[in-house]
Order: sequence, then structure tokens, then C-alpha cells
Amino acid sequence: NDSSSGYWPYTDDEDVRYTGVPWCAPVKIKHGHVSCQTPRGERYKNVLGTRCKIRCKTGYEMHGSSEILCMASKQWSGNYACREVRCPKLAMPSNGGYKCSDGSYFNSRCQFFCSPGYTLRGDHSATCQSSRTWSGGNSVCVDVDPPVIKCPNIKEKTAEPGKLTAKVTWDTPEGKDTADGILTDVILEGKPSGSHFPEGNHKLSYTVFDRAENKATCRFNVRVRVRRCTPLSVPDNGWMKCDSAGDNYGATCEFRCLGGYELRGSAARVCQFNMEWSGLETSCAPMNINVGVRSAAALLDQFYEKRRVLIISAPSAANHYYRFQMTNLQHAQCGLDLRHVTVIELVGVYPAQIGRIRHRLIPPGLALQLRLLLQLSQNSFSMVLLDKQGVDKQRYTFPITAAEIFTTTDTFPLRTEEAILQKEAGQSC
Repeated sequence: NDSSSGYWPYTDDEDVRYTGVPWCAPVKIKHGHVSCQTPRGERYKNVLGTRCKIRCKTGYEMHGSSEILCMASKQWSGNYACREVRCPKLAMPSNGGYKCSDGSYFNSRCQFFCSPGYTLRGDHSATCQSSRTWSGGNSVCVDVDPPVIKCPNIKEKTAEPGKLTAKVTWDTPEGKDTADGILTDVILEGKPSGSHFPEGNHKLSYTVFDRAENKATCRFNVRVRVRRCTPLSVPDNGWMKCDSAGDNYGATCEFRCLGGYELRGSAARVCQFNMEWSGLETSCAPMNINVGVRSAAALLDQFYEKRRVLIISAPSAANHYYRFQMTNLQHAQCGLDLRHVTVIELVGVYPAQIGRIRHRLIPPGLALQLRLLLQLSQNSFSMVLLDKQGVDKQRYTFPITAAEIFTTTDTFPLRTEEAILQKEAGQSC
């Protein structure tokens, strides 16, 4: 009887002691099923010659032999075990991770999560399957959240005196990225901080980008105010010259009157912070020469800094030079007024002498005083030209043309500036 041969060695007549008697250890398999077949359908499933097939439960896999035989040595022909299925380790998503219910073992469910600022794309979970593969796992964490940026509050600035712009500064806003904290670009649309902004409302914006090219934009306004007075108007029979914009805080307006008119009110006015003009309202009134004064000096004082004076003296109205001179000046009144020249005539010999300013007569005594003050002879023709300061600028002993008077007057101090202002105001003959 060969008990180690691994097959049934006896006939019905031989060695009946082994028939139907448990021989090998009972087959016990954890996490699996056993189906055995005895040689003759014996009651015990571990008699000599029994063949057993082992199947593992779902989630478990066979390690060893899946079919064993009970041998004469009372040993089964192979080792066997059902061990739990294990999946390969899951890939960790960058900027995220996962938590599993049972590691990498069968049926373990792993849930994916992302770091703050990132959003999960793909599978939210993966389960270890019996095929040793995961049911999901194509998961990525992406930065879809835009960065955060806060602009400065509205900036209001008032222009300084005499200026139409204002320098406006602010702190450049710092953007924050909700994910990795890294910003690639900060773009300003509009003038940078520290620029001079003109009057009005100016819209500016900052745009920031993160590494995932998400962007955020914030907007703010810069308002520049120019304090302005009600614009002044040019006085009748005069002109006005203003600097800056002419009506803004700090602007100065200067006034002059035409020849034959004198300035009333303020010669210059400034637009003040309270948006009111300094000084008094300006007007140009016809010049009123008082011929009732007691002295020649008092008469001439009325022209000081206002008019130039041309004094013509002749022994009589029949004087040939006198008649020629007055005829020549008849058509020159506009040019004389443009140059602020007043003509005073002194005619006759004492006591029958008389003076005249246009249509106003000067008493004989005052006419005599003028001749004495200016050292003019009463016996011959002569002329003297005084500037606005009363300075004796030119003397003539014979008649001259109006053009010559104009040429001489145009060389006087202040006359160049007057001519420029008159040209700007469109005043000409």
C-alpha cells in the first residue's frame, strides 16, 4: 500500500480502514469558498483522495493553489490563502490631496480635496476595485479663483492758486492671490500716482493677474476741482488782460482805459479762494479835466500817469505856423487818443491870451501860468510834448506832421506795452 503516491491505492477488498474516514485536516478558508469532491461521495470532505477547489470572495485574491488534493501523507497537496485585494498607490493631485477610508485596500473610498484657493476638477472620489484598479482618480486642483485687489477711495483735489491742474498721489494697491499668493502682473489704466491731473473727473483702474491667468480689476476716480470766480467782462472804452484761465482761483485781471477815459474802481483784481473777486468793479469813465484849478501844476497833475500832453503856443490864431499845425492835427484825433495824447492850445498875448482843451476854455490867468511853468514864449510859435510822468520829452519851434508826433510818442516808456494790449483788444485807427 503506497500511501504517498497521491492517488487512491486500494480496491474494495483492500484496507477498508481508510474508507470514509477523515484523513487530511479539514479545509478552512477565510474570505473564500471551498467546493470538494470525494472519491465516492463520502460524507466527510477530507477523506483520502478528496479534491477541493478554492474560490476567493470578491475583493480577495488567491495566493497559492486554487485546487488541492488530500494525499496519503495526510497533507493537502498545496498551500492556499485568500488575501485582500490591494490597489496601487493613488497619485496625489498637486495643490491638493486625498483621504481614504481603508488605505489602498479593496473597497476603500478615497476622497480628493484641494488647498485653499484651488478648485477640484475631475473625480471627487476613487474606490479600489477587485480588479486592483481605482474607479477614478483623474483629479486635478486648478486655480480658478481670481485674485483680490482693492483700489483707493475716490481722490478729490483742488487746484492751487493760478493753476488748472492738481498733483494727486495714492498708494498703489496690493493684490492678493487666494491660491499660491503669487501675482504676475499689475496693470494701471490711466495716469500714475504723482501725476498732474486737469480739471474734471478721471477714471482709473488696476488689473492684476495670477499665475493661472485669472484676473481681477478694481476702479476708482480722481476728481480735480478748479475754484472759479464769475468771469469778469471788459469795461466799455477799456480793455482787460488776465493771466492763467482768467477766472480761476489766483488769476489776476488788469484793466486799462482808452485814451480820453480814466479808470474807476480797481486797476487789477484777483480771483480769491472764496470764489469772489478782490477789489471794486472796474469801469472807464470819460476823463473830466477840471480847468477851475488855481495853478498850472494842479492842472497838469490831473494828467499824471493817465495821459501825455501836447501843448501848442502861438501869439495869435492868425499865426501861419499855428494854423498849419492845427489843420494837420484835425484828422489825427484817433491816433492821438490811441496814444493817450491830449492837446492844449495857448493862443494870444497877455492880457488877451486864452487856453483851450478841445471845447473847454482855460482862464487867461491859468494860461499865463502854463506858459511861465513850461517857459513858452508868447511872441512866437512853439510846442512841448510831455510824457505820462510830466517829463518834458520834446520841443518844437515849427509845425510837424501828426506822423512825426506818433513816431516820437511810440518811443516813450509804457507805449510798447500799451500798443500790444491795444492790438490784442483790436483797437486801431
